[in-house]
Amino acid sequence: MQNKVLIDLQNERLLLTFEGELTLYTIPEVENRLQEIKNKIFNSVILDCTGLASLDTAGAIFLYDFQKKFQNKNIEVKLLLQEANHQETFLLVQKNIAHSRDFQPAKRKFFLENIGEVFYNYYKGFLSFLYFFGQLFASNMRYITSLKNIRFKEIAFEVNESAIRALGIISLTSFLIGLVVAYQSAYQLKIYGANIFIVDMLGISIFRELAPLITAIVIAGRSGSAYAAQIGAMKITQELDAMKTMGFEPFAFLVLPRIIALVITMPILIFVADIMAIFGGMIVANIDLNITPSLFIDRFNEVIAAKHFYVGIVKGPFFAFLIASIGIYRGLMVKDDTQSIGFNTTKSVVESIFAVIVCDAVFSIAFTNLGI
Repeated sequence: MQNKVLIDLQNERLLLTFEGELTLYTIPEVENRLQEIKNKIFNSVILDCTGLASLDTAGAIFLYDFQKKFQNKNIEVKLLLQEANHQETFLLVQKNIAHSRDFQPAKRKFFLENIGEVFYNYYKGFLSFLYFFGQLFASNMRYITSLKNIRFKEIAFEVNESAIRALGIISLTSFLIGLVVAYQSAYQLKIYGANIFIVDMLGISIFRELAPLITAIVIAGRSGSAYAAQIGAMKITQELDAMKTMGFEPFAFLVLPRIIALVITMPILIFVADIMAIFGGMIVANIDLNITPSLFIDRFNEVIAAKHFYVGIVKGPFFAFLIASIGIYRGLMVKDDTQSIGFNTTKSVVESIFAVIVCDAVFSIAFTNLGI
């Protein structure tokens, strides 16, 4: 059905007669037709809508705005609606528009309010994380009270997923780090004729700091994010609720096997990273500084104490516990939408890396003060 607008202007009185449809799709045509009265002068307006066959909310909003525009100019406006459903539609629009204008725009917060809100949100997040830790330790105590409670199959599966499949990327990353560190150091050592000291520098820096830190960062980006995404997806699909309904404890089946597997395998991954990084440094020392592999190994045995190796290995379980705990916690924090998975997965990686760096700094201060 076509829309039709009749315009009648007599004695400074404007009569607009609407026929047919006044809907979202016919409003542009009506507005073009009403351009004819743009420069006309009149004192009163009658909007005759008794001939309308169809009126939707968009048409009612158009009539309301059209009416208000003339009333703001002190022009008398009379609206004629015959159909009961048309009257109800117009009254509904009129009521909701008037109600929406009662809302005041939000005032801009003072910067101290923003700071307080941020700190309060961090405080709530910290309390939530402590609650998760409490649940984790309580479940862990029940878990290790009996060997029959330990799920060896799930732990073995997670060892394969978290460690064995990560050996390739960790080996390559550590090898390249060893190459880069040795290459950058070789240039400075050659200036002072201290070529042989590259062995000392590589051994101590890689064993104590670089290998554990690089391994932890790679695992945080690989396994920590996977934990968050997997458990977050299970929460969205209500698999966690289904497990609880069937009487299975999610902590025992999902959380603890992942944490135990990563704690067990992290020292092994750090050991592999140590070997590959030293191997990369040995290649650069041979090519750039003319230090043969046999000379490199002899010097390494002389100057690098075993304690440096153990310092790096000891950090592994702590890094693994932080990475796994934060990844799983972020997975449990996922809300019922897919966007929340991406947000919490990203947060798990960022927070895991930050926690690992803080933990490494604490270890460095402690070991230095203890003379280790």
